[in-house]
Amino acid sequence: MSFRSERNIVQQPLIHYATEAGWTYLPPDDALRLRRGETGPVLWETFIQKAQSLNPGAVDHLKAEEIAGRLVRVPPTIEGNLQAWEYLKGLKTVFVDAEQREHNLRLLDFNDTCRNAFHVTDEFSFTNGVHTIRADVVFLINGIPVILIETKAATRLDGIAEALDQVRRYHHEGPELAALMQIFSLTHMIHYYYGATWNLSRKSLFNWKEETAGRDFETLVKTFVAPERVLRIIRDFILFTRKDDELQKVVLRPHQMRAVERALVRAHDPARRRGLVWHTQGSGKTYTMITIAKRLVEEPVFENPTVLMLVDRTELETQLFGNLAACGLGSVEAAVSKERLRGLLKKDTRGIIVSRIHKCGDRPP
Repeated sequence: MSFRSERNIVQQPLIHYATEAGWTYLPPDDALRLRRGETGPVLWETFIQKAQSLNPGAVDHLKAEEIAGRLVRVPPTIEGNLQAWEYLKGLKTVFVDAEQREHNLRLLDFNDTCRNAFHVTDEFSFTNGVHTIRADVVFLINGIPVILIETKAATRLDGIAEALDQVRRYHHEGPELAALMQIFSLTHMIHYYYGATWNLSRKSLFNWKEETAGRDFETLVKTFVAPERVLRIIRDFILFTRKDDELQKVVLRPHQMRAVERALVRAHDPARRRGLVWHTQGSGKTYTMITIAKRLVEEPVFENPTVLMLVDRTELETQLFGNLAACGLGSVEAAVSKERLRGLLKKDTRGIIVSRIHKCGDRPP
């Protein structure tokens, strides 16, 4: 009875809301056929077709097959998950024989949502030959699985904790699939939680809230899985950092996402000269700063700006510089002295400059 309630009351409505938000539903049998069996994590034909259409002249059918093979064979670890994210972000390249050079490989179109294929399916059974797992709901873009959702009946008092335990088991027993997944969600209809795959602690699980609308189940689902938002999360709101040589992954919380988006709008408004983002202690100031800085540097509309990031403690300065380097931002300068800071600004250095606020004292106009 509890399984039937979960499927009928939570899982099926979730899929229905997802299709209304812009996803195409694939019955499990159809998805299994496109995956070429339970050992296949991707919708093979969809991937092959999209890899070619998004990379005209650089990727043919044979090259697309080769890329698909490389993608599904990333290491079944968080390091492999980083590689999969780099594929999705367009940070990988493909060698074009006719031109004898590397081309940037695009597997998702972040600028034109309509050029992507968005699929949702359920009862996603996957096996690596040793273990078999069955995910409740899986979302795929251009054939690549990116979101895993575990649902529980609203009557299960410990439903969210049970769902998190199942996601942990999926990582342990089916890491080949988890290596491709970027985010996961847990819901028992009353609440909708999400987190970054390969970061499965309870404290890294966030309650999705949409401030501009109600908090009913339909609104929570539609606002979170809206295709445009999912693309933004993949492109902008997932961060991989290294601490003591250990790779870590985070996804931004709702208030951080809003802060980033509003800061960019404000920065692009020529009539506005300043803005304030208020974060309480422990609410993720560093990751918000890093994400805003990355977007300012990467968005062509800002024309390669100078971004000065100031902190008030030496340990924060070291931590921030390390996190920026771990995020793959090459154009980062550390202003280790007042003279160094003045020199960087005097020669109009573009990119990100990290410094302590104390070094701005006695600064010439």
